[in-house]
Amino acid sequence: MTPSNPHRSRPGSPAPALVVVAHGSRDPRALATVTALLERVRELRPGLTVRLGHIELNEPLLTDTLAATAGRAVLVPLLLGRGYHVKHDIPEAAASAPHLGTRVAAPLGPHPLLVDALHDRLAEAGWPDRLGRAARRTGGVILAAAGSRDPDSATDTRRTADLLAQRLGVPVVPAYASPTAASPLSVPAAVRALTARGRHRTAVASYFTAPGRFATQCADAAPWIASAPLGDHPAMAHLLLHRYDKARATTPATPATPATHLPARQLTSA
Repeated sequence: MTPSNPHRSRPGSPAPALVVVAHGSRDPRALATVTALLERVRELRPGLTVRLGHIELNEPLLTDTLAATAGRAVLVPLLLGRGYHVKHDIPEAAASAPHLGTRVAAPLGPHPLLVDALHDRLAEAGWPDRLGRAARRTGGVILAAAGSRDPDSATDTRRTADLLAQRLGVPVVPAYASPTAASPLSVPAAVRALTARGRHRTAVASYFTAPGRFATQCADAAPWIASAPLGDHPAMAHLLLHRYDKARATTPATPATPATHLPARQLTSA
């Protein structure tokens, strides 16, 4: 599944820069992975200015990237669902940018392209191409995510789990590296829950954009196979451009209005 319709600018009007907003990580593999993903995006859309900004922990920071970006920009969160960073940090950075015409796109998930990437990563880890009747009765998948105190984030993860379950034909249970009231189930607890249901062959699908402490922690808890993070999967590059194009197609009422059409101060708190 590959979105099209790139919403080209009028002749003589340069397209807004695509600023990919990553969280940041102390794991050096994360920055290398995100850099490779941005190269895929550039290959798909030659001529488009593609920049990277981090919320924390890595350079360049988002504020510095925006300060160095002339003209219009679309901020696309490299984040998998709604949460504090999407609702507050990124819109506030856009609103304080030193130039006009900054828009904020929706987070990546939920979306069928993420399911494409999750399925492929599971297949790379050893998930069979076809499941027999017995495997469908005894198999299960844990969708391992970071966790958030925002209930909207948990809702988005559950939606992705439902989409992946439809694709695989086995139950998919969301679980979290950092359980909270909104995201209560840890990966080991999810393993026990599936085992109690007779699901003894359980895989962990890594619902992380890049390697890091949480992704490693969840993979280590897998009783069978664990997939790699989504990383620079081609579907991720297509999805970043899809979110960019959708944000460009909207007409914000004021500069730096998020894709939700709400000013940052009106967004609900986490």
